[in-house]
Amino acid sequence: MTDQSEFEFDVTSALAQGARSRQEDAVAVSFPQGAPDGFAILSDGMGGHASGDLASRAIVTEVFAALTLKESARQSAPPDALRGAVEKANAGLKAVTAARPDHSGMGGTVIATHLSGCDLHWVSVGDSVLYLFRDEKLSRLNADHSMAPQLDLLAANGAMTEAEAAAHPQRNCLTSALTGDAVAEIDCPDAPLEVRAGDILVLASDGLQFLPDPIIEALLLRARNEQSRVIANDLLEALTTLNDPEQDNTSLVVIRPVRRKRAERHSSLRHAPSAMFKAMRRAVAPAISIEPRG
Repeated sequence: MTDQSEFEFDVTSALAQGARSRQEDAVAVSFPQGAPDGFAILSDGMGGHASGDLASRAIVTEVFAALTLKESARQSAPPDALRGAVEKANAGLKAVTAARPDHSGMGGTVIATHLSGCDLHWVSVGDSVLYLFRDEKLSRLNADHSMAPQLDLLAANGAMTEAEAAAHPQRNCLTSALTGDAVAEIDCPDAPLEVRAGDILVLASDGLQFLPDPIIEALLLRARNEQSRVIANDLLEALTTLNDPEQDNTSLVVIRPVRRKRAERHSSLRHAPSAMFKAMRRAVAPAISIEPRG
């Protein structure tokens, strides 16, 4: 068993607008310097025009508030706190659409991770992805709540070709999202995943998946010894180089568990309220931003 005080976290968040006219993703992170725990939240909004923007910001803000400002959430087991935060965000969307019928139909994905020492917990709804890069291999940790897995299964069973599955017009349709209605599917394992030194975690909206997984894996392999900021830059620069005219918004959070020096393990910092409020103010102001192409 790894010592819970062994790790601190090197974290960078980033947003890129891509070829879209608006930024409808939102991100928030809270990893106070030197603290042995923290969390990250990401949402990809939907609903068009201002609605997607409003939805993603509302989701991230509600989840952030539920995880940081409620004593009951901080005292709950991480899976319960994460599920409760998502339920609160979903209820918040319902209240917004009830008060503003012009925003009816808005919603978004959500993925939130909580890291404490070596334990990783997550909750996700929708198709935003949680990647783990470990031992030079990339894997997806969370469930994909879109039609893509079902279409891939049909292709595997011979009901259609792989090319037909990849190009299917409903491939990106969500099977679960936060809209204010009942949530069809939620991924929130009770047991944590143990993170290791050398792991790289990437939370991302589906804009990152314009890059095939083997390319993402190769980029992480090349930058595996770099800081999180360099890794985030490499991923966004690869999307810019791809120059896809349909490039979606991309939001991502890169997290690297870093072993503490032995002398530091006995002096980890507590979450100061001021640090939490500063992080909330940065909810949609990440460290890196790439401007849309002209």
